Amino acid sequence: MSSSDPNTSRHIPVLGHQAVALLDPRDGGIYVDATFGAGGYSRMILDTPGTRVIGIDRDRTAIMGGFNLVDQLAGRLTLVEDQFSNLAEICAAQGQDLVDGIVMDIGVSSMQLDQADRGFSFRLGGPLDMRMGQDGPTAADVVARASEADLANIIYIFGEERHSRAVARAIVAARKEAPITTTRELADLVGKVVWSKPGEIHPATRTFQALRIFVNGELDELHLALAAAERVLKPGGRLAVVSFHSLEDRIVKNFLGERAKAGGGSRHLPEVAQAAPSFALLTKRPVIADDDEIAANPRARSAKLRAAERTTAPSHEAADLPAWPVLADVMRGG
Repeated sequence: MSSSDPNTSRHIPVLGHQAVALLDPRDGGIYVDATFGAGGYSRMILDTPGTRVIGIDRDRTAIMGGFNLVDQLAGRLTLVEDQFSNLAEICAAQGQDLVDGIVMDIGVSSMQLDQADRGFSFRLGGPLDMRMGQDGPTAADVVARASEADLANIIYIFGEERHSRAVARAIVAARKEAPITTTRELADLVGKVVWSKPGEIHPATRTFQALRIFVNGELDELHLALAAAERVLKPGGRLAVVSFHSLEDRIVKNFLGERAKAGGGSRHLPEVAQAAPSFALLTKRPVIADDDEIAANPRARSAKLRAAERTTAPSHEAADLPAWPVLADVMRGG
């Protein structure tokens, strides 16, 4: 087994101590580790005697890697292979309509990045896959079938790549000659049209990020998971979310900001009816890693932690998902 296996090493996730401290786990509490991964958050929560954890991950490898931990904890940890947007249904199926805390670590895990055959990293040669689960189109399928306009939109919206049109144009030209099926083929191709100075991120970083987010529907998943968390947290229950890039953090910041906003209108206009705050912010500004954590784990450099506590107010009405490219539409050419 690799050193990242939770059964062979004590995996400590980025901002893990800070996130679990904000959750404030207590004896008898039920908690959800919505992105189980290597089990780092779950272990830290379960260090508090009497706690129980429902761990969720859409990656079957992560779930299988946690089976020994389930056995060791004799009923205190339950693992479910599913998308974390379904956490309300998952909790209900476990007989827990309401829980005391939820932690989410958004994005690709270190385990996934380190496995070449998963196709997440342009630094490792592997198939252009990028799926967190076991089904659906791969990144290679998207690269092969999406129109030039769709590719440009995907790379611009989800990767915030300024050169998205040039990258899309290069992909379409290259795939006419031969299929693009490996991470290195795509990285080399992007490197020819996106330039970076020494010390800057790899030219393919934003394109790979965009394809990964798109293939897995990650931002829609986050929107849905936050709304689900609002429904299943008890009054006084806590939500802690760690994100790694601006798109994710913006969603979390806006969601919690809106849910924590008190009513009140302009003194010049009639007051508009507004739902009572369903969350109280625990972090006015995001918690970031200190120099020691960044030195130990460079991935921590971009991490931001936001947390809030559920109030007694009813859940707010869920907003519509943003109208950005959708995998099913792009793959059928619509």
